[in-house]
Amino acid sequence: MPEVTVRGVRIGAGHPCFVIAEIGINHNGSLEIAKKLIDAAKSAGCDAVKFQKRTIDIVYSAEDLARKRPNPFGTTNGDLKRGLELDRDAFAAIDAHCKEAGIMWFASCWDEPSVDFIEAFDPPCYKIASATLTDRALLTHIRRTHKTVLLSTGMSTMRQIRRAIEILGHGNLVLLHCVATYPTKDEELNLAVIKTLQYDFPDIPIGYSGHGYGTTPSVCAVAMGACVVERHLTLDRAMWGSDHAASLEPAGMAAMVKNIRRLEAGLGSGEKVVLDSEIPIQQKLRRKTDF
Repeated sequence: MPEVTVRGVRIGAGHPCFVIAEIGINHNGSLEIAKKLIDAAKSAGCDAVKFQKRTIDIVYSAEDLARKRPNPFGTTNGDLKRGLELDRDAFAAIDAHCKEAGIMWFASCWDEPSVDFIEAFDPPCYKIASATLTDRALLTHIRRTHKTVLLSTGMSTMRQIRRAIEILGHGNLVLLHCVATYPTKDEELNLAVIKTLQYDFPDIPIGYSGHGYGTTPSVCAVAMGACVVERHLTLDRAMWGSDHAASLEPAGMAAMVKNIRRLEAGLGSGEKVVLDSEIPIQQKLRRKTDF
């Protein structure tokens, strides 16, 4: 069975689902909110939290940054994007807070300098966002870190996914089925792709990065064999920002993790046996035992 190991935690079939609370930019540029989200993820039973890092002048064009977009940080899209980026001191504080809380953290980096920025904190792994799956230079740069890579596959064709795997290699890699709509309608979830990816890439662990309504899609993904589940976390779905409406609040995240663990306990080994706890019922209710 394919598996990877992240800071001593084995991820793959036969191991507990690795649950990631995606904070992304739901901190709204506030270190205080970021810490509250870390604490909420830990309290919910998540294994890790994920942030996002971008070098704004590389990822966005000057025209896009100059576009008018009123926001809490100013009047342009550039004001918003820069306001949402956390600096080195903030990430140092996040690193310290996660170590104190006892939860792993890592990031999806959208450009090579951002990888170098995050690498200074020695993250356990990297996430490649769906939007950057076709960025050959970025994939190559991330692979040079020799860290485990989680590759999200939203808005990508199977041909593009195969090409990305050729660049990254089959080892130390997890594929995440993803649909890049926020939130994702039930009829767009296409959870059966999890089985497709398992069949086409039997040597790579397969997980799920979800943006659907509620917790049911993520729990169903685990029932279909997803060994990683990633879900956005927010303090309040009504907060300003692009991802909050497609996120779970702390109580929802806790419920999702609880139901994933219940599912794992209930799935069992697949071997049909008579349980010791069934024997008294058998003796009471079975009238004949002819075979």
